[in-house]
Amino acid sequence: MQKLSPRTLAAAALLILLALVPAYAQWQGEPFLLALFGRVLVYGIAALALNLLLGYGGMVSFGHALYLGLGAYSVGVLSHYGIENGWLHLAAAAGACTVVGLVSGYVVMRTTGIAFIMITLAFAQMFYFLATGLEGFGGDDGMSLFAGSDFGLFRLDTPLALYCSALGVLVLVLWLMHRLIHAPFGMALRGCHANERRMRALGFPTLRYRLAAYVISAVICGVAGVLLANLTMYVSPSYLAWTTSGELIVMVALGGIGTLFGPVVGALAFLLLEEGLKLLTEHWMLIMGLLIVGVVLASRRGLYGSLSPASWRIARPAARQPSGESQ
Repeated sequence: MQKLSPRTLAAAALLILLALVPAYAQWQGEPFLLALFGRVLVYGIAALALNLLLGYGGMVSFGHALYLGLGAYSVGVLSHYGIENGWLHLAAAAGACTVVGLVSGYVVMRTTGIAFIMITLAFAQMFYFLATGLEGFGGDDGMSLFAGSDFGLFRLDTPLALYCSALGVLVLVLWLMHRLIHAPFGMALRGCHANERRMRALGFPTLRYRLAAYVISAVICGVAGVLLANLTMYVSPSYLAWTTSGELIVMVALGGIGTLFGPVVGALAFLLLEEGLKLLTEHWMLIMGLLIVGVVLASRRGLYGSLSPASWRIARPAARQPSGESQ
């Protein structure tokens, strides 16, 4: 029988604990716990989506809040017109994220490095200012939702229904990511990250692989946006702000870039740390920033990545690449 790794055991234990949160919240009479950990699940899904690009594709997107906001606004706009069907909300979010992801992705995939980061940020800011100008949908102030998405058998209008749905989506996304990164598509994507020039020389259409990963990531982030809108019963342009994109990057880095479960651990650590420090001091952002920097400096593989025995060994210096080859 194959021995389970520390990371696998930690991931299984954390999923079990997350599944037990509703029972514990009911026992303690603390409904706030469902809202807090529901937020962890939603941002964990969004961080998993970003990790597909950042961790496995080597593409640093500083505008992924765009797709989180598109998913949320898909719920808000349709609800504004009296459409409460959750399947239509999901379809609208997936469709909007696919179209915007294809168009913007076709542009950004032709750049690398700082240009890639800035163009993804520019697209997100364009939609952010568009959302602030939609006076019919609240403009700067956003708008409240009067009912959750209705999926027929259940409706996302109670904390328990929302939490269970978010947990189910998280498990589904984890399974999908595991299958994706170990499939030939995932191997090719990682090859593009390691050396795109050699992949092209071998005949791989690297632009297609990277663009497909970008669109898949955008759609998953849009699904997280649908859940976020139902969690807060509110839609705001702040969901599309660059600060939200930065938080997602921090969650991925904190948990472990390029690890399957790391983004979920990063989201959990980030949001629990944020809530805890807010109770202690009004200068919580300073302390939180120092703690995050300390974790990243102490372990480049993040909290979850550091559980691997390989991370305890002293790494060898990387071999020098011939000049002109991409990293």
